[in-house]
Amino acid sequence: EYTMPTNYIHSAPGVSGEQATVKIANNADSGSAYLTVPQLQDVTINNANDVFTWSQLDATAKKQVATTSTNSISMNIVLDEATWFGTGTYSPTGTAANNGIQQTSINKDLIDFRIDLGGTTQKSIEGQGFITGLAPTTSADSPVWISPITITVTGEYTIGTNIDSA
Repeated sequence: EYTMPTNYIHSAPGVSGEQATVKIANNADSGSAYLTVPQLQDVTINNANDVFTWSQLDATAKKQVATTSTNSISMNIVLDEATWFGTGTYSPTGTAANNGIQQTSINKDLIDFRIDLGGTTQKSIEGQGFITGLAPTTSADSPVWISPITITVTGEYTIGTNIDSA
């Protein structure tokens, strides 16, 4: 019988408290509780370093050095009315739950995010950014609306501790 080694970071889909989660909060609402993004289908954490390339007269190959990175989080979700549109009237200092994902994107609000990796790890990936890339879609084969979401990260990722109280 195969047992997954415990040193792997893994999420356990369908197991309460073990799956990966993405949480967002309006940065202007200091101390706000995070809104857990529901119906998460997948998530990708991207860290792409830019590279400066040059040629030298004394070399047969180009030289390269890593420069700043472009960080982003991408995911797909099944749309939930309360999370997508919010639970109240939009306010620049309102909570993420009140404003909703769509209005937070439209108003270009800076958000705080935290990705709890799931499984047995107590680590999370955190940062700040903006919600972009919304493209809700439905089809004859899909009875629900789904949308990609991108969080364009401003600055660096930080490694945090997965705590449920945030």
